[in-house]
Amino acid sequence: MSKKIYRYILLITVWILLFRFKENISDFIVLYMFYLPFDSGLSDTLWFFFSVFLKISLLLFLVIFLAGMIRSFFSPKKTRKVLEGKPLFARNVLAGLLGIVIPFCSCSAIPLFLGFVEAGIPIGVTFPFLIAAPMVNEVVVIMLFSLFGWKVGAIYMATGLSIAILAGWTIGKLRIERWLQDWVLQTRFGMNELDTVSLSFNDRILVGIGAVKDIFSKIWLHLILGIAVGAVVHGYIPEDYLASMVGKSRWYSPFLFLS
Repeated sequence: MSKKIYRYILLITVWILLFRFKENISDFIVLYMFYLPFDSGLSDTLWFFFSVFLKISLLLFLVIFLAGMIRSFFSPKKTRKVLEGKPLFARNVLAGLLGIVIPFCSCSAIPLFLGFVEAGIPIGVTFPFLIAAPMVNEVVVIMLFSLFGWKVGAIYMATGLSIAILAGWTIGKLRIERWLQDWVLQTRFGMNELDTVSLSFNDRILVGIGAVKDIFSKIWLHLILGIAVGAVVHGYIPEDYLASMVGKSRWYSPFLFLS
């Protein structure tokens, strides 16, 4: 086997070991590196932070990598063809569904949106895709399923899709095509690189790795801050107190919980 295959096998092995022993790694850091007592607020806070950070980071690495590889199979040209020739309502719904299942982020959804315009697809049909692509992100959906269960994930998906379809229908009724700038109508995406180049399996792996580097470099700080807040709450705020603050009888409970 080539060196690249060995390198990929090594990366997969490291990922599996880190995920399998994330709690043990957290124990080692907190108890043996920092020499903290087993049962204290600080040790609970740090243990929660390291274990959750490892879990979420590793899951994000995997999901973003797979999404990047899948994206390499779906060029803007192919995606655009799926929407052509369908009834108006069917195209509206299909555009929203494509925004969910096809892993395009905002950066690639906007050029694809312009490609829809070039193909003559109505604005009201293209907007569900433009809204659903970043809103119902595959990374967010998988994380919600894994952390909160399928009900929360399904509600999030259904809500995002409904908002996208309703917004597209409303925009379609407004008939805003006349307000499009000339440069939008003159844009051409027919020679997009992914349309003309047949990628090898190794190329698709590199696309996935590149997606991980690009996305994680933008979210790592927010990830650390979010987990740090959760760790402090876990380590220093009693569960009974939190339960009393978000009780069903309190009108402000939903707002407090969301904050």
